[in-house]
Amino acid sequence: MKPFMDEDFMLGNDTAVKLYHEHAEKMPIFDYHCHLSSQMMYEDKPFDNIAQIFLGGDHYKWRYMRSNGIDEEYMTGSKSDYEKFKAFCGCLQYAIGNPLYHWTHLELKRYFGVDEVVTDETCDTIWEKCNKVIADTQMSPAKLINRSNVAVICTTDDPVDSLEYHKKIAEKGHINAKVLPALRPDFLLNIEKDTFCGYIGKLSEASRIEIKDYEDVIKAVYARIEYFHSMGCRISDHALDGVPFNREYSADEVFKKAARGEKISKNEADAYKCETFIRLGAKYKELGWAMQLHIGALRNNNSRMFKKLGADTGFDSIADYSIAADLSALMDAMESADGLPKTILYTLNPKDNYVLATMLGNFQSSETPGKVQFGSGWWFNDQRDGMREQMKAFANLGALCRFVGMLTDSRSFLSYTRHEYFRRVLCNLIGEWVENGEFPANYKILGKIVEDICFNNAKAYFGIEI
Repeated sequence: MKPFMDEDFMLGNDTAVKLYHEHAEKMPIFDYHCHLSSQMMYEDKPFDNIAQIFLGGDHYKWRYMRSNGIDEEYMTGSKSDYEKFKAFCGCLQYAIGNPLYHWTHLELKRYFGVDEVVTDETCDTIWEKCNKVIADTQMSPAKLINRSNVAVICTTDDPVDSLEYHKKIAEKGHINAKVLPALRPDFLLNIEKDTFCGYIGKLSEASRIEIKDYEDVIKAVYARIEYFHSMGCRISDHALDGVPFNREYSADEVFKKAARGEKISKNEADAYKCETFIRLGAKYKELGWAMQLHIGALRNNNSRMFKKLGADTGFDSIADYSIAADLSALMDAMESADGLPKTILYTLNPKDNYVLATMLGNFQSSETPGKVQFGSGWWFNDQRDGMREQMKAFANLGALCRFVGMLTDSRSFLSYTRHEYFRRVLCNLIGEWVENGEFPANYKILGKIVEDICFNNAKAYFGIEI
């Protein structure tokens, strides 16, 4: 029997051990997509206790607690931080098979030097040990980032954001990593929502362009893209429920209809979104940006809890849209106009792993190795099985050696341990292929593949100087 979570945790063969400890473990982290707060990073306030770092905003943990019948007061409610932590420990001890069990123990080991296994009985000891470390080190966002070997952090930012905290972080110089914005124009695209007209007003104000028609919308968002570019942004990100493709309606007519307060049909919304994606893609390509498409979430399923807590509180799930034909048509429209940027495709539904892995090969280009990428196991798939299946599909149907690797996609400053988790999964998978005689034990080549996937590919792909 192997010991619990020792240094060779999840490394099931000698090749995996060698690849992880000699190559993967030492590589910096390029966190090209996350939801960390730039304001929190700038203000850099020390945390008061372990519960604030462990449970604040981490809806993975909240979902697990809810599944164990824990009252909402212990997640988002008024219970004390200690009571919330105690409730979490009480149910985590039974989390067999859930990646939270591993993530949590990695967080305790790497940031607090705590080797105790989480149980009801050890909860108080862990609480006291972690809180002592927090107090002794004045543990803060910057200190957690700096000890995690992070080279680049790309946050998620609306086009109307002033990016004031990114400026202040750069001026303050307290974070070793480059902290850069990434453009997330979802409000611009979601024309069918009640918030759209109000958002256009904000875009007009931020860009200082009066918006009367669709072409003004494009001028305004282009102006904001240029501003983001001046601030070091090289990445955009789009959350897609399904893939919008419709060229039967005029984007200008649909925009004017929405501006009059009239109801927009799905086909009309898709036509507006489709044209806007094509225009955005062209601008991204002009500036050398990469575009991320996150496809397949079914959001805010529990309307009662949405009204109570808002979005991003743990009530989303996987959708089962049909995406292949529309995604192909959208990418082809961009390519036909010579406006397809570097693109990373993510699916939340693993049924589409092979859809995306085969879509890559349709639109590759010598301008950038691995120009179109299959994004890492995302959200509900960033666990061992999800990561393995994503990488196996990528390897079976494309060039896994060009993979830009893992991202945190997280609001937690402790989540850099998930890069370690990913790297262990990666090395074990490659190790299995080598040990099974499916690839030669050439460690010069194997080491390069591992180091490239862990860091080097992302550095080259995004073109951000470090």
